[in-house]
Amino acid sequence: MITEKPLAGKVAVVTGGARGIGRATAIELARSGAHVSICDKSGDQGAAGTIAEIEENGQQALFFNLDVADRAAVERMMSETEQRWGRIDILVNNAGRNVRKPLIDLEPADVEAVWSVLLWGAFHATQLAARRMVAGGQGGNIVSISSVHASKPFPNNTAYNGAKAAVNHMSRTWAAELARYRIRVNVIEPGWIDTPGERNHYTEEEIRERGAALPFGRLGSAEEIAQAVRFLVSDEASYITGSCLRVDGGIILPRE
Repeated sequence: MITEKPLAGKVAVVTGGARGIGRATAIELARSGAHVSICDKSGDQGAAGTIAEIEENGQQALFFNLDVADRAAVERMMSETEQRWGRIDILVNNAGRNVRKPLIDLEPADVEAVWSVLLWGAFHATQLAARRMVAGGQGGNIVSISSVHASKPFPNNTAYNGAKAAVNHMSRTWAAELARYRIRVNVIEPGWIDTPGERNHYTEEEIRERGAALPFGRLGSAEEIAQAVRFLVSDEASYITGSCLRVDGGIILPRE
């Protein structure tokens, strides 16, 4: 049975929550009844819109200006979130970073910058949240935002492709380990999503033209990914763990 606020009383943590998929996810979870902590490196001003919309949906919010690669900072976020609301029920690993270069031009520092967020950041947040979920004894949900890059090797994305593939496999491992505690761990693989970060690589005209060539004739929206997250952390998905939900508009399907 679906209630008006299916996540009422739940507490969520969303990394990279100031904009794009993270922002849409934090707002969607708040709309469904959860209090939400978000973190981002953008500062208070960058997160202000997300916080305002969470509160407009009648929920409480906390913001942490931090880099998920900083374990001590992530620990502080989890601790303060638990102190504020007494529990952590949901974690969404969304914080992202990419450096697009051909293999022969990549510097080790480029790879380290990507992996520190996508791999170490996901590890730190998941371990620290899971410890609290286990101690709380009420189960929980962890969703990692991966990418179709995990299975399709898009050129000039060595660090990103590798990290997303690793996140998928780590998440399945965590699902196997945490099932006994009723903690479900799943992955979402977005395709090409219309987020502010895409403007770092493409013009508006290029986004329109390339989007029109996709199977659905457009890029996906951050809200469509957020709705998938909400489904996976809800009781509607109570028997789903260790799974990968691809929300890509058919981008990796064979073309005629």
